[in-house]
Amino acid sequence: MISTYKFEYSHTVGFLANQGRGFNNPVDLAFDEHGLMYVLNRAGPEVGIRLPYKRITICNANEDYLGEFGTGGQGDGDLWWPSSIAISKDHRIFVADEALNRVTVFDMKGQFLNKWGVKGGREGEFNRISYIAFDSEDNLLVSDSLNNRIQLFDKDGHVINVWGIPGAEDGCFNMPWGVCVDKGGNIYVADWRNDRIQKFDPSGQFIRKWDSDHLATVKFNRPASLAVDSEFNIYVADWGNERVIVIDQEGKLITELYGDSVPSKWAVDYFDANPVEYQERLKADLNTDFTTGRTDLRDKSARIEKFLWGPTAIKLDSEGRVFIVDSCRHRVQVYKPVPHN
Repeated sequence: MISTYKFEYSHTVGFLANQGRGFNNPVDLAFDEHGLMYVLNRAGPEVGIRLPYKRITICNANEDYLGEFGTGGQGDGDLWWPSSIAISKDHRIFVADEALNRVTVFDMKGQFLNKWGVKGGREGEFNRISYIAFDSEDNLLVSDSLNNRIQLFDKDGHVINVWGIPGAEDGCFNMPWGVCVDKGGNIYVADWRNDRIQKFDPSGQFIRKWDSDHLATVKFNRPASLAVDSEFNIYVADWGNERVIVIDQEGKLITELYGDSVPSKWAVDYFDANPVEYQERLKADLNTDFTTGRTDLRDKSARIEKFLWGPTAIKLDSEGRVFIVDSCRHRVQVYKPVPHN
């Protein structure tokens, strides 16, 4: 079982780049069947010179850059406030756009295929989509954040199911964000503003929750994204606490990850070509001990480069590795499970 493992930092993918080999405020990623990574760059603000930075970067875990597609805008196939990405079993890429209140569909080469969604509160309408994921039947779950509900669609945008109302009671939401599905088809939702995780059966019926009243040692602070492994352990990008935590189904803490990044291969290549900048970087204090000044988590993460700063999404690959989208530092941190006695 995964609880017999510890997690070891493996490596980092990415660094800041407006276009080409690198990321610009990545917010989510998805894997295709071959293990290629499609990294969604939100970038911003929404001004002309920065619109091309809003794109999807294609690479792999070995840091081979394979291309990109997409650009900022409001036309067909454009991105404005892209918030989440998912890939269907029939090889189509789905991207949620928070500002445009729509889902856009691409083929695997990045060609625009379709879109659906308008702003509103009726079934099939959206108010700030925050996250998408496919369920066990390859239908699309949508976290409809400001409508405080989850909507389920087929891949052509037809509504299958809707559940959730505003509130803090079981089955209610306050700005839900991340959503994922376990191998049994159960659905997990990061109930962002309620600082909790909720679990539902495939039909949307409430099963249980994990919050401050039910977790002895874990207190969520704006959980953003989550994943569930084959042993039903839950990985949470605890955005407000600048960390990833792993708990079992009983809420027992397995581990906490705060980040341990070193420069990626892309960053090393850049510094090899820019040695003066690299020397200046070496002079910077990137690992202060915080004996003076503020010591809160957010300030510490902002000032110590190896730490997570704004973890917005978490994904597991077929090898059980943990991929953390480290948005404010324009990278993905990778951890691997290591057996121990």
